[in-house]
Amino acid sequence: MKKNHSKAVLSFFFFSVKILFTEMGMAENISIPVNIGVVLDLDNDLDGKIALSCIEMALSDFYATHGDYKTRLVLNTRDSMKDVVGAAAAALDLIKNVEVHAILGPTTSMQASFVIDLGEKAQVPIISFSASSPSLTSIRSTYFVRATLNDSTQVNAISELVKTYKWREAVPIYMDNEYGEGIIPYLIDALQAVNARVPYRSVISPSATDDRIVVELYKLMGMQTRVFIVHMYGSLGTRIFAKAKEIGMMSEGYVWIMTDGLTADLLSSPNPSVTGTMQGVLGVKSYVPSTKELQDFRVRWKRKFQQDNPFIIDAELNIYGLRGYDAATALALAVEKTGTTNFGFLKANASSTSSTDLASLGVSFNGPSLLQALSNTSFKGLTGNYHFVDGQLQSPVFQIVNVNGNGGREIGFWTPKIGLVKQLVPSNGMNSTSVSGISTVIFPGDTTVVPKGWGIPTNENKLMIGVPVKSSLRQFVDVIYNPSSNTTTVTGFCIDVFDTVVKTLPYDLAYEYVPFAKPDGKRAGSYNDLVYQVYLKNFDAVVGDITILYSRSLFVDYTLPYMESSVSVMVPIEGHNTESAWFFLKPLTWDLWVSTLIFFVFIGFVVWVLEHRINGDFRGPASHQAGTIFWFSFSTMVFSQRERVISNLSRVVVIIWCFVVLILTQSYTASLSSLLTVQQLKVTNVNELIKKGENVGYHNDSFILRTLLDLGFDRSKLIVYNSPEECLELFSKGSGNGGIAAAFDEEPYMKVFLSKYCPKYTMIDALFKTGGFGFVFPKGSPLVPDISLAILNMIEGDTMKEIQDKWFGKQTSCLNSGTSSSSNSLSIKTFWGLFLISGIAALLALIIFIVMFVHQEWRVVLRPSDSTTSIWSKIRHLYIIFNQRDLTAHTCRKSKADERNGIHLQSMGVASQSSYSAHAEFHGLSSAGCDSSRNSQTPRVVISADLLANPNQERPVKENQKSNVNHQTPTRTDQGSNAIFHQRSKSCTR
Repeated sequence: MKKNHSKAVLSFFFFSVKILFTEMGMAENISIPVNIGVVLDLDNDLDGKIALSCIEMALSDFYATHGDYKTRLVLNTRDSMKDVVGAAAAALDLIKNVEVHAILGPTTSMQASFVIDLGEKAQVPIISFSASSPSLTSIRSTYFVRATLNDSTQVNAISELVKTYKWREAVPIYMDNEYGEGIIPYLIDALQAVNARVPYRSVISPSATDDRIVVELYKLMGMQTRVFIVHMYGSLGTRIFAKAKEIGMMSEGYVWIMTDGLTADLLSSPNPSVTGTMQGVLGVKSYVPSTKELQDFRVRWKRKFQQDNPFIIDAELNIYGLRGYDAATALALAVEKTGTTNFGFLKANASSTSSTDLASLGVSFNGPSLLQALSNTSFKGLTGNYHFVDGQLQSPVFQIVNVNGNGGREIGFWTPKIGLVKQLVPSNGMNSTSVSGISTVIFPGDTTVVPKGWGIPTNENKLMIGVPVKSSLRQFVDVIYNPSSNTTTVTGFCIDVFDTVVKTLPYDLAYEYVPFAKPDGKRAGSYNDLVYQVYLKNFDAVVGDITILYSRSLFVDYTLPYMESSVSVMVPIEGHNTESAWFFLKPLTWDLWVSTLIFFVFIGFVVWVLEHRINGDFRGPASHQAGTIFWFSFSTMVFSQRERVISNLSRVVVIIWCFVVLILTQSYTASLSSLLTVQQLKVTNVNELIKKGENVGYHNDSFILRTLLDLGFDRSKLIVYNSPEECLELFSKGSGNGGIAAAFDEEPYMKVFLSKYCPKYTMIDALFKTGGFGFVFPKGSPLVPDISLAILNMIEGDTMKEIQDKWFGKQTSCLNSGTSSSSNSLSIKTFWGLFLISGIAALLALIIFIVMFVHQEWRVVLRPSDSTTSIWSKIRHLYIIFNQRDLTAHTCRKSKADERNGIHLQSMGVASQSSYSAHAEFHGLSSAGCDSSRNSQTPRVVISADLLANPNQERPVKENQKSNVNHQTPTRTDQGSNAIFHQRSKSCTR
């Protein structure tokens, strides 16, 4: 008994101690419950159940590791029943009746749009981890916290894919609700930033039937674009891909890109029946780094979810569950930061007559501080680094996947800093715009060949290509009607170029040429009208000799030019009649001939004035002196002048004038040679045409009319021609007879004209370059870059030359502009500088001579005894003095001294007969200074060789000579010497 009693006492003691410690621990760990609302789609929605289980596990894991926290979140769950009104009613019930301090959810962006307003009114933060529409920003409500990525953050990743593979167009396919529409403005901007066009937007209602979906897909199938960006819920996206597979839109050549939400919905729990319809599709999804914590959580979550939902098998943890887990963790941290006070509501003073629940909605005391705490919350969650900026979750790293087999194959990543890369390694140095930046993609049709992103519509409609109907110049485009078969054949240079280019494209292009003509076969309008038909979508393209102009490029796109062009002027070539008697006058113009003649006379006169008093060659009778003036100046033209010039002033004038004459003669020779060998142009430039008021022509189909008016041509001087033959006829008439003096047209057309009439016409000025000939397509057409590349490839080879030779023949040298010389006759404008220099030199020499002469002789004229003499008499007296020989000139003094030296030498017997005869002849015949025997009537004394041999011999003297030697006949040598001396002296005084 004692033993049993002792055991009972001991047991009671231990039990009492245990109760005591348990009550002490509970007293120390008393926590404050905080009501939190959860609004999710739970009825028959797998994502909602997955998210709820993750939220519950998040709080369990959080408080298991933070047992010392004084707050505990208490979840109050409501089912939104996949309805906007249901979500709003659930949120209203939680705020009003439960007085929750925050709400996790709702699921969709449409639901969140209503719930956000309730949270704003009650100052209760709304934390959604699945509402990703960009329209739900924190700007609309400060109490909305987006615990998921904004859809607008992924558009740059999508546009980078489009840019990488050089797709020119993309069509977004999106759901007709706030979720679908929210991303579209951002997506279009991102695509336009990489030069990708959005020709169409496909909007599909969430409630659309399969038939309606098929109709829309067939519409897309009939378009040229083959790149589609799908943005919608997984339930609708599954149906889209299934129907696209059925009608053949998941075949080779198509490109499908899924946005983040759809990729997460369809690939988180891949279903073979779903993934089988979307093989080759590209997807963009939020990147979640694989960590040990995440792997452990997946295992624990799988076990718990199977226990809670035994009837749901093969459920897989998705991004929504992970976002919910981290959102619950962030909310628990924020609630603890706010403290344990002010967890209450301010009741609204609603009147008893109010019939709405909103009127009695209270306001949370803790709302502002809780919102602030959420903004400052930062931790490492299951999805990576977790923090908010302006109410938006920041983690813009996306993973690029490719649907192959039963899942998504990772092919790369996208980050804002480095773009597309294979691996998230900062030092990999990958180029974000390079195709090698991501792994090889297997596109629909099980091919690795990158689709062009554009194709011929599968409704088998050919491209309708308009061609001009031409009445002339059919070498470019020729439309031939066959009435018997009622068919039309289109040929020509432009047609061959386009056909050749299309054959080199890596894909087939079905097209048909349609003449731009009326029912009667005549052309339906101008080239501008034809180009505008592409803008009006009446034609898919235009092929022909279409000039690339800025005004046209505002409405259409051009390929690169396949033929260069410029607006040039064509003029006739003037042939010279070399048999004309006056042809030798053509090298110089009349003004240059007259100027040259005047200067010849002027220079001769100046030289005569400067040499008249001191040079015997410029003295004598008046007729002789006039002849000398003309003879001397004109003889310089061939440098054959016989007269010597003595004055230094004369020498300067003659040297300069000889240089001028040399230039003139050489220029005349060159010009004459040019006239004899090269044909000349009747018109040399456009300004000459305008100045003379000449008629000019232009082709009827050309755009040049406005250009001619801008250049200053009078409209009445512009004449239209329709063919080369008509242009030739206008040229033959001439401008004065209703024809034209020049034609303005594009160079390719002029070459056709010159190939027929080359010897008589040529091209001169190129007014301006044009863009050349190109093919016309609608704005943004993806065909333009492909055809442009093909044109470049053809131009660099021999194909283009072969086509040109086929239609235009081998071009000759006369087709080149400027082969005919435009050398005009030389005018005074060319040589006025030379004439100016020579004239100034001659005039200065003349002035210097007159000044020196007047200064020397003025005292003689102004003698005191002649004070009453008139000015005219004085001028006459000066002229008389000027007409006399200047005995003081050094040339006269030198001649006298030479004569004395010769007589002295003879008297001393030093000179021989031959030497003395040569000396006498030199002074008697070659002295230009004092010998007047060549220019006066005084006879010349010649000493013969016989006299020199026998000085004592008596020589005969003429009667007139006797009078000049005072009638003394010299019989001795000294007397003969005296006679010579006196005769020389007499002649110098004349």
